[in-house]
Amino acid sequence: MPTDNHRAIELLSRTPYGRVSASRRALPFTTVARHLVLDGRLVLRLHQGYDYHQALDGSVVAYEADNVNSGEDDTWSVQFTGTARVVEPTPVERELFGRSPRLADGAPYAPVFLRIEPEFVTMHYLTDVPAFRGAHSV
Repeated sequence: MPTDNHRAIELLSRTPYGRVSASRRALPFTTVARHLVLDGRLVLRLHQGYDYHQALDGSVVAYEADNVNSGEDDTWSVQFTGTARVVEPTPVERELFGRSPRLADGAPYAPVFLRIEPEFVTMHYLTDVPAFRGAHSV
């Protein structure tokens, strides 16, 4: 695996959540997911009740995570693009994800897991980002 991929994986380990994007009936959608990097692959946990996993399974997806709201001086963004597959993690892998959310849109959270085989990895950096002070009306 190239050095940039190792750096991207290291950055992903700094934040537990990101966004997975794909298309459903030719319309784009994005949803939040918890991620882990296991053996160079991304494993995602998302809410089964959204039914997004059905559209994602076997599809090319993009997964993006960042530190945009971290308050750090430098901001980074990592995107992995590859094919997603529904998987059943081992009990040890499930434990690594930690506790699931209790509710998703008011319904009990039911986890489903996807593995992404990265084909492309993209990283972006913004240096010396000004502090966010909120939106101002003009």
